[in-house]
Amino acid sequence: MEKGKVAIKMVIDGQERDISYEELALSNNLAQEALVRLLIEKKLFEPKELIDMMERVKKERYRQLDSDSAEG
Repeated sequence: MEKGKVAIKMVIDGQERDISYEELALSNNLAQEALVRLLIEKKLFEPKELIDMMERVKKERYRQLDSDSAEG
């Protein structure tokens, strides 16, 4: 693995292993998808509720710059 590309180092079965940012992102994505599927299967929420919440979070976190600050 190229130096600088390591996100974390883990010890697995007594051996140190470098984990790349790509591997870490894929692992997080897998865990998130599994969690969402489980919560839907358990009927804790409906898929539409998840989509609505994602839109809400998107609006809260990724607000558009107002026209005044965009001009300057």
